[in-house]
Amino acid sequence: MSEVKLAAAKRTEFGKGAARRIRREDKVPGVLYGHGSDPIHLTLPGHELLLALRTPNVLIALDIEGEGQELAIPKSVQRDPIKGFLEHVDLQLVQRGEKVNVEIYVNTEGELAPGGNLLEHVLNTLPVEAEATHIPESVTVSVEGLAAGDSVLAKDIPLPSGTKLGVDGDTVVLQVLAAQAEEAAEGEGEGDEAAEA
Repeated sequence: MSEVKLAAAKRTEFGKGAARRIRREDKVPGVLYGHGSDPIHLTLPGHELLLALRTPNVLIALDIEGEGQELAIPKSVQRDPIKGFLEHVDLQLVQRGEKVNVEIYVNTEGELAPGGNLLEHVLNTLPVEAEATHIPESVTVSVEGLAAGDSVLAKDIPLPSGTKLGVDGDTVVLQVLAAQAEEAAEGEGEGDEAAEA
């Protein structure tokens, strides 16, 4: 997993007006919390933070002015719903060696068995427990040769060393749906539309 260094300053102004002023300077307001300590309100560099957040579960090494260095992972990111810029970020304080609960993306590889069946991602992300400085970005699952009715359970997914499942092992993560069922459902929908017309 990658570690990104960011310089941060403590924030003393609060409210919407202060947040707008911070964002006008291409910075992002944020809060660092965890380990029972008082939350620290921060101002973070906007562009560098945006680049860092492109990596899922990125480990951020914060150099906080007047406070020293802290390690954190992003827990909540608020973006403008239209323009997509960062509005606010919540960071969770972590320590090297500490176990944290996160969600990692589930990627697939391989081809399903012939027949035009469909692969459904029941879970797009998998809850896991991992060491804070060794959080995997994602897991890759082979779906090679899977046929209609087959499924992949959480316990079937190979996890990196030191990573444990955060859900029941029998939780369905992927399943293969029969193409005929999908076509039949579409046919029924078209029939309903014709009846309504």
